[in-house]
Amino acid sequence: MAVSAQQVKELRERTGAGMMDCKKALEETNGDMEKAIDLLRERGIAKAAKKAGRVAAEGLTATAVSGNAAAIVEVNCETDFVAKNPEFQSLVQEVAEHVVTQRPASVEEAMEQPFKGSGEKLSQVISEKVATIGENITLRRFAVLEKADNGVFGAYLHMGGKIGVLTVLDGTTDETLAKDLAMHAAAANPRFATRDEVSADEIEREREVLKNQALSEGKPANIVEKMVEGRLSKYFEEYCLVEQPFVKDPDKKVSTLLKEAGATLKSFVRYQVGEGIEKKQEDFAAEVMAQVNKQ
Repeated sequence: MAVSAQQVKELRERTGAGMMDCKKALEETNGDMEKAIDLLRERGIAKAAKKAGRVAAEGLTATAVSGNAAAIVEVNCETDFVAKNPEFQSLVQEVAEHVVTQRPASVEEAMEQPFKGSGEKLSQVISEKVATIGENITLRRFAVLEKADNGVFGAYLHMGGKIGVLTVLDGTTDETLAKDLAMHAAAANPRFATRDEVSADEIEREREVLKNQALSEGKPANIVEKMVEGRLSKYFEEYCLVEQPFVKDPDKKVSTLLKEAGATLKSFVRYQVGEGIEKKQEDFAAEVMAQVNKQ
């Protein structure tokens, strides 16, 4: 039977499930609202929707390689306890494998794709895990990088995946070097691969800050410019990966390490789980008192 837009809207409001899932459930139950709700609950979709508003700031990163492409993903959950759950860990790895093989352009597109190219959608796979595990789970972000035939990927997961790094080198197939640089990025937290990636606006803003600092220190105007350029070099050394001292050998810069290997750093991605997400701070005592006052 034909399902009206109003019916789909009502079911969506009552369950929080996705529009297409609601439409499909109504069609399968011949428009019976209560049976459609039961069907969504049976499939774990309605139950998952109730958890969708919770803050998911814990989780893991994972990487996967397929041919000349590699992916890094961040999948979030609500608690570190679930992040240590083997079922959740397996899901995160499978999501990385999905991304590297299906090559979605966005998180939204990834969620609508058939999981690993066949069967139910990724969104449904995640919803089923939410129902099983009992926490909100979200694919937050991902990146897909490519390498040349004479290039190599380096992957490193710190603290079991709390920090994940993926590097791409050209001109070498030295996997140890690529992994070492991924490890370096995990520890040093660079913002850019090279100074060429720093925008002109950011350089100018930094130059202005450094200039004002020098002037406020009472430095003569005729030497301020030289001081600014010297301090700007320090800025590049701090934030650009290739200009940083190598964590395993601080006497050597990463750029020197690359030169010795005849390699170049094409790109890198570093994810730290939960960065930028505002975590809800729970006041356990206040929560207990609130429950007591309800009684």
